[in-house]
Amino acid sequence: MSDKGKARRAAYEAQQEKKAKKIVNWIFIVLVLLAILFVLYTFNIMQ
Repeated sequence: MSDKGKARRAAYEAQQEKKAKKIVNWIFIVLVLLAILFVLYTFNIMQ
């Protein structure tokens, strides 16, 4: 593979890794928010 192709592939892989980390962070944030909402809902039911 040429150097140009290797550079393009490395840039693509770096971009994909960055997107994957962003998605994982969003999933984590959503799960935390859902947990907080569940706790609030549970306390509301108990009253």
